[in-house]
Amino acid sequence: MVCGKSAERMSMNRPDVVETLPRMVVDPPGVPASCRGRLVERARWQWRPADGGDPAAYAEEFLAEHGLHLRDLGRPAGRHHRHGVCGAALYVSAAAGALLTGGAPGAANPADLPEVAVVVYGHTAAGPGHPGPPPPWWRGPWTESWSPRQHAEAVTAVRQAIGRGEVYQVNLVGHASAAYTGDPLPALARLGRLPGARYGGVLTGPGWAIGCASPETLIEVRGGTLTTRPIKGTRPATAAGHADLLSSAKERAEHIMIVDLERNDLARVARTGSVRVDDLFAVRRWCDLWQAESTVRADVADGLGLADLLRAVCPGGSVTGAPKLAALDHIAALEPVGRGASMGALGWVGPDHLDLGLTIRTAAVDGSAVHVWAGGGITWDSDPAAEVAEAAAKTTPVRGALA
Repeated sequence: MVCGKSAERMSMNRPDVVETLPRMVVDPPGVPASCRGRLVERARWQWRPADGGDPAAYAEEFLAEHGLHLRDLGRPAGRHHRHGVCGAALYVSAAAGALLTGGAPGAANPADLPEVAVVVYGHTAAGPGHPGPPPPWWRGPWTESWSPRQHAEAVTAVRQAIGRGEVYQVNLVGHASAAYTGDPLPALARLGRLPGARYGGVLTGPGWAIGCASPETLIEVRGGTLTTRPIKGTRPATAAGHADLLSSAKERAEHIMIVDLERNDLARVARTGSVRVDDLFAVRRWCDLWQAESTVRADVADGLGLADLLRAVCPGGSVTGAPKLAALDHIAALEPVGRGASMGALGWVGPDHLDLGLTIRTAAVDGSAVHVWAGGGITWDSDPAAEVAEAAAKTTPVRGALA
């Protein structure tokens, strides 16, 4: 098992609640600097579709039971709970996000993972010791979910749907898996340390783990302000790539479509008239790639709770398309393998803020395989061969970290 054994108990009204004895864990994405290396797991809750019910409401309820009250995000509590709860990691898969918004969840998860997980932490006065060198790790060859030809055919199918007026943009994602032996956590931690990983870290569970190197903010709530930072548009991190990205009409159009979608998502949970774009199409670096990023902000509406926020922003617009529900229908029809831990939400919930990254540049492991995903947004101007190459460029650093 990836993280050892956990004692579990089933709640009468909320499925798959897992209580654990305090123990040291690998730091998840978004954990405050003052708590890094000091986290002790206090309790966890996990959800799979067979459990039924509303996972967003369950997550909000579970956090409240452990001192993290998120029924009114405009009125955060103090920085630390009096009972020593530091905060919690929150994970929502792309499929769970689609269900929350009423969309098609797509193909089955290729990894044996929950679709939603909440892990509540306290922390110790000092960080854990280092027991010595990590155990050996071996990863086998990658098996792709689709060939370059099949990927290109899916791009063509999206372009045809755009031509029929069904959608404006659809994000297509491919998957690859590889068998492994040994301890995967050092490799996942290596992934989380890639340059530009704003949400770098590892979340672990009984028999599974997720490693994240995402640079993209799905949603941050701090001081009464909602912030999302959609990323759309990628080029090699060269002078020529920088110039090409800035001058590309196709990339700018693709990006602005998603900025508009994110503005609409925030408007559903924001104070009327407060949505604004503070930074449009700023080019920033992640590993060996340039990426275009914008910053959209709004004021939190009175009484906004975590569950309603998740329903509004999940799954992220930059990894679905526009209109979102129509894009989800095409994703479900075209992608042969589910998105698993990728293209969802993963980050930190504290007493005074919430900060969730969008799980691009993400890998997951279960008891037998390591899984990676990569893709890109398809518009009318997309070239199938170029889209296949872009997905390969995005996954190369992830696979390299897992070597």
